Order: sequence, then C-alpha cells, then structure tokens
Amino acid sequence: MSGNDVLLEVDDLKKHFKVNQGWIASLVESFGSGEPDYVHAVDGVSFELREGETLGLAGESGCGKTTTGMSLVKLHDPTAGDIVYDDTRLSEASDAEIKQFRQNAQMIFQDPFESLNPRMTVYDTVAEPLRIHNIRNETARVQRALEFAELLPPEQYYDQYPHELSGGQRQRVAIARALVLDPDFIVADEPVSMLDVSLRAGVLSLLDRMTDEFGLSVVYISHDLSLLRHMCDRLAIMYMGKIVEKGPTDEIIENPQHPYTQALINAVPVPDPGVGRERVELQGEVGDVIDIPTGCRFKNRCSEYIGDVCDQVVPPLEAKTDFEQDVACHLYDSAEGYDPYQDVTGSPSAAETGEEPESTPADD
Repeated sequence: MSGNDVLLEVDDLKKHFKVNQGWIASLVESFGSGEPDYVHAVDGVSFELREGETLGLAGESGCGKTTTGMSLVKLHDPTAGDIVYDDTRLSEASDAEIKQFRQNAQMIFQDPFESLNPRMTVYDTVAEPLRIHNIRNETARVQRALEFAELLPPEQYYDQYPHELSGGQRQRVAIARALVLDPDFIVADEPVSMLDVSLRAGVLSLLDRMTDEFGLSVVYISHDLSLLRHMCDRLAIMYMGKIVEKGPTDEIIENPQHPYTQALINAVPVPDPGVGRERVELQGEVGDVIDIPTGCRFKNRCSEYIGDVCDQVVPPLEAKTDFEQDVACHLYDSAEGYDPYQDVTGSPSAAETGEEPESTPADD
C-alpha cells in the first residue's frame, strides 16, 4: 500500500500554548517579575510520511495527537522544529509556497456538526477551496467529489444545508471538501468518532477506498486502536506530547514494547469470552504538561520503573536490538550503542559495572 518516497518529514516538532493567567499574574509578568507558563502540547515529535502511506497517531485524550495533526496542515504554527514537504522547509517557505502546500494538505475534522458552515449549501462548501485557489471546472469537480463520497445523485444535495443532512452525510460532505483539490495528503482527526456505529463502517470503507484510488498519504488520529489497525500501515503511540513507540502497525499491536503501549492494547476488549489475559492497569494520573518532569514522562505510572535512569534521563525514541519498532524506553538495549546510565548523576554506567539495575516499585 505504501510507497518508498518521503512526502512529509517532521523534525523535532514542538507546539507550546501560553497559559491564560489572571490580571495580577499578567501585571507581575509585564514588569519582568515572572515567567509565563506554557502547555507543552507537542514537545519534540519526529516522523516521516511516505507517498501512499497511512500513518496512525494514537494515545489517550490530551496526549497531543490532534495538535500534531493541526500543525501538519499549518493550522498551528510550530513553536520549534520544522516540517519538510516535498523538499521544502515550511518555516522558510514563501507565501506562494505555503498557499501551494495548503492546496496539497487537507484535513477531515472530528465533528461534522461543527466543521461545516451552517450558512453555506453543500455545493458552496465543497466549491469554496476551488474558489480560494482559483481552480477552474468548478461544477465538474464538485460533482466528482460528491459522487466519490457516495452522495448520489450529487445534484440532489447541491442546495441542501448542513442541518438538513444526517451525521453520516455531513461527514461525507467534509470528505468531499477535502478531496476536491486532489491533495497529496490528508489528516483525518477521529473521522468516525462522532457517528453512530451503524454509519461508521460505510465512512471507513469510503476512507479506505479514498487511499487506494487517489494514492493519498493519510495521517489517522484516533484513540481506537482497532480502527488504526484496520486502516494504517504504521503506528505511532503518543504520551504527553512525545512519541513513545513507532513502527509497523501489526508489530506494535501484536508485540508492544513500551509499558504505555502495552497498557493501551490491554485495555482493548477482545470479543471472545474464552480468551483470558493479564490485566495491566496504569497507576496515578497523567503528568503535568506545564511543569514537565525530568527524565521519563511515564515514570510515575510505569510498572517497570527502574530507578534513577528513569528519573534523570529522557529516553530517546530509537531502534532497539531485539525488535522492529522504535521505542523510547530504558528497559531495552539501544541498537545504536547509546548507554543512558552514563548520563545518570553519581552512577557508573551499566557497561562499566556489568550489572543490571534493580527494579523498584513505581510508588515507593
């Protein structure tokens, strides 16, 4: 399904949001007596999207996956890092190059009840991108997009408004709007989570056909791992603004390595009452995304916590020696020879001692 050429490269992407403060705190800050607080929504994400590939971003609510998706299509300007599209760094791109990029990068939003303008007809909604980019053959393109979205006959929907459509029909209009420009890649943010179960299969089938027939690259954002397994070639698991595991979808689902990924997959119900498995429960709450902890961000919830190295050293997302996917965890040996214990204050490296660190309970 996926090609070999890299279409989009994300390099250490960060997006921080300034915290809204009260007037006293703002006054103190204005006199230089305080520093503003920032939410680290995305905090150093790197990956590649190849031509014709489908990539899934997964994680619990608040992990930064939607902010990452919106940054990919320039709905958010990155705080740091860069996005390279077709050998062009978007941070250095001209206005004309950004407009061309926007034509080739589209987004399908989660809520079809909010993503469509209630004052615009279906025809005007789908035609608006064509008008913005001065593309001709408007009627033929709108008709083709609606036909592909299985809104048939398309003429029947031209003059209808969003409130006259069902939830599934609204999402199909949103898909048609995304496709009408013939983009290179699409970000689909929870594209079926707001739909009834009876409608999801049809929309997912449409999205799958969209990828095959148009040769699109797609980034799917979802907390539903079963959906991502069905739709995606590769998977990236996010936690507190960082990717903690990345690799082929089947490999991650069948052989998860990061403790957070293991907990996510264990929480997915198995439709077989005869299948038993050990319950993995996460302890504690998600960490503070304003005052970022040192070391591993998952350490306070991790059942495999191993002491000072977790407290002090941020685990890099890297290849490991015994499996295919990249993992950000100190439990496994680096395939690149990196020894995290050399960065632990007051402790010799594991390579020097030849000893394995003892496992310590996370709540001690």
